[in-house]
Amino acid sequence: MASTSTSLTLPVLPLDDEVVLPGMVVPLDLSEADVRAAVEAAQSAASPGNKPRVLLVPRIDGAYAAIGVLGRVEQVGRLSDGDPGALIRGLGRVKIGAGTTGPGAALWVEGTTVDETAPEPLPGAVTELVKEYKALATDWLKKRGAWQVVDRVQQIEDVSQLADNSGYSPFLSTEQKVRLLETTDPVARLKQATEALREHLAEQDVAEAIAKDVQEGVDKQQREFLLRRQMEAVRKELAELNGDPEDEGEDYRARVEAARLPEDVRKAALKEVDKLERSSDQSPEGSWIRTWLDTVLELPWNERTEDAYDIPGAKEVLDADHAGLEDVKERITEYLAVRKRRADRGPGLVGGSAAGASRSDSGKGGGGRRAGGAVLALVGPPGVGKTSLGESVARSMGRKFVRVALGGVRDEAEIRGHRRTYVGALPGRIVRAIKEAGSMNPVVLLDEIDKVGSDFRGDPAAALLEVLDPAQNHTFRDHYLEVELDLSDVVFLATANVLEAIPEPLLDRMELVRLDGYTQDEKVVIARDHLLPRQLERAGLEPDEVTFTDEALHKLAGEYTREAGVRNLERAVGRLLRKVAAQSELGERELPFTVGVDELRPLIGRPHHTPESAQDPAERRTSVPGVVTGLAVTGAGGDVLYVEASLADPETGASGLQLTGQLGDVMKESAHIALSFLRSHGAELELPVGDLKERGVHLHVPAGAVPKDGPSAGVTMTTALASLLSGRQVRPDVAMTGEVSLTGRVLPIGGVKQKLLAAHRAGITTVVIPKRNEPDLDDVPAEILEKLDVHPVSDVRQVLDLALTPASAPAAPEVPVAA
Repeated sequence: MASTSTSLTLPVLPLDDEVVLPGMVVPLDLSEADVRAAVEAAQSAASPGNKPRVLLVPRIDGAYAAIGVLGRVEQVGRLSDGDPGALIRGLGRVKIGAGTTGPGAALWVEGTTVDETAPEPLPGAVTELVKEYKALATDWLKKRGAWQVVDRVQQIEDVSQLADNSGYSPFLSTEQKVRLLETTDPVARLKQATEALREHLAEQDVAEAIAKDVQEGVDKQQREFLLRRQMEAVRKELAELNGDPEDEGEDYRARVEAARLPEDVRKAALKEVDKLERSSDQSPEGSWIRTWLDTVLELPWNERTEDAYDIPGAKEVLDADHAGLEDVKERITEYLAVRKRRADRGPGLVGGSAAGASRSDSGKGGGGRRAGGAVLALVGPPGVGKTSLGESVARSMGRKFVRVALGGVRDEAEIRGHRRTYVGALPGRIVRAIKEAGSMNPVVLLDEIDKVGSDFRGDPAAALLEVLDPAQNHTFRDHYLEVELDLSDVVFLATANVLEAIPEPLLDRMELVRLDGYTQDEKVVIARDHLLPRQLERAGLEPDEVTFTDEALHKLAGEYTREAGVRNLERAVGRLLRKVAAQSELGERELPFTVGVDELRPLIGRPHHTPESAQDPAERRTSVPGVVTGLAVTGAGGDVLYVEASLADPETGASGLQLTGQLGDVMKESAHIALSFLRSHGAELELPVGDLKERGVHLHVPAGAVPKDGPSAGVTMTTALASLLSGRQVRPDVAMTGEVSLTGRVLPIGGVKQKLLAAHRAGITTVVIPKRNEPDLDDVPAEILEKLDVHPVSDVRQVLDLALTPASAPAAPEVPVAA
């Protein structure tokens, strides 16, 4: 069939991501502005009696194709969804030329019809191609069930019309349809359509084969499941006929029925057994259920140890295990005595009312056993015996003891457990502790509760709130178990180093018991009665082979170690014993051997913590004006803290206040307050504060690598600056603590007991504390108060009078000048 080229001027109807080929009849939505403009322009330009014509051009990613299709608007009306639309028939290809003008808002272009002449008569290869395309199209249409279209395709004889008929194929991509549109040779176009149809049918065959294999696999699994159930039924019938019961270890139903489980736990376990019996051996759910059932059956639901409430015996246990700590041992004795009396009164008498008895009987509401369930939080520096106190409490009560280490725990699931849907899910640490103890009323020590962290996985401290609340923990629900676990009989103890690091809601549920450290005499007793026997055994020595004099232990505790606890003291004793054991094996020392003061230095070297008061006066830190001994509290207990002050040379031009030593905001404010007080009261204190305008002041707290903060260094900084300005040294035997106000008032602080113990360890004899902290001296051991001269003061002027050497002292050193 031959055709001639004709020039046309038509409005452009853009088709976004869509292609229309000649011979196709398509409905278009007129709600789009471009489409509506093109149709309206074609209608206005059409002559009477003729249907409007437009140029259908694919627009891919904003770019128009080079060839479009001449379209005739057959009908304008409404689409099936009610929107305005038009029915357009593609007539032939048009090569797009230059733009031109025309009526309406549409884009008008000039175009030329494309000659699509096919060879006549058709060569044999083209005839075979036509047959192949019709066969492939017929096969594809039959698979889709489009039988009415098969005859129409078979009747098409024109090569160009047959190739363009593939435009209806939904499996062709937009790029493939554009390529068919731009291919003007009908034979080449038919080859493209045949190749695309052949590839699609091949992909369809592969997909059908895969679907068939999957269906066969599903059918196989179903058959296997049914056969396995039949085998189980046959096996059960044979066992009943032969009188042979099934293996008790594998029969979970029999194990659950035999176990003495609480009623709600028993129902939940039997429900899981039903699921297990319905699942196949290969199912992963079966493995999860078996693990859960094993965990539930291993928990000691009805196991409880009998409380041995022998209060005198408990006191003897605490005294034997721990030297000192009288306040702590007294509080634990009170705790045990209250539990004993409440247990003796019986659950029905708790609360003094029938309502209280009913709550106790039902196991809810805080009656009975739970009423005496205070949670003790043992807070103190490392090495003072917090963990061993928990063991002693368990021994005195006759209960099992379990330690749960919380240091570094950052995942809430560590406390509450993981959901069973997770791979490798486990119950939380609380449930595992109960399982490990083998009873429902152990003593559980939550160690290092202040080291619990939080991140995107949750807040473990928040999960502990329910555990430590006696009014709630009788219905504790672990995420893994998903059944209620009664923790009301568990005695929870917590330990921590830093009180401020414990979250406030958690601390509110615990009763605070402070362990502030040991005196030197208590350390000597602990070393002699507890540390030395343990280290002798570790060194392979007999008790009578190596002995220590009390003077040697005093020197070890006072000058070789400086700590609130006894860990470093134990290490020093162990090091001494290892030296003696090695020398004995080398033949350098005969046993038995007594370690005295003179033997310490040859064995383990010189002391590391010589008291400031024992040094040569010229070598003391306070031998120059501007250096003061302060007192502080750290995570390791009390400690001494030196504050140094200096004035810059006027010629340097430095001014203002410079602070070093990694000071926090509170300590920085204390320094500014101290300087402001001295500037405003310089004349009264007879200090040359006028020089401060031209000379910079530098305050430094040594050990600069250690961050420092807290509201207790105000009087120390004020005294350092006053000493610097007056040229009077600070007494080396004086240490001080307290905050200062702008008017010179000395304000109260915390940690008095820890600070006085630290002053005693450092060889200080005189301590200045705020007047309002005088009641705190009741907590300090009497033997320490006897050795310290404590001065409660209310005004900073009293501090200066006590701490500074007299003004008449001979030849005070020059004021140090900052470099």
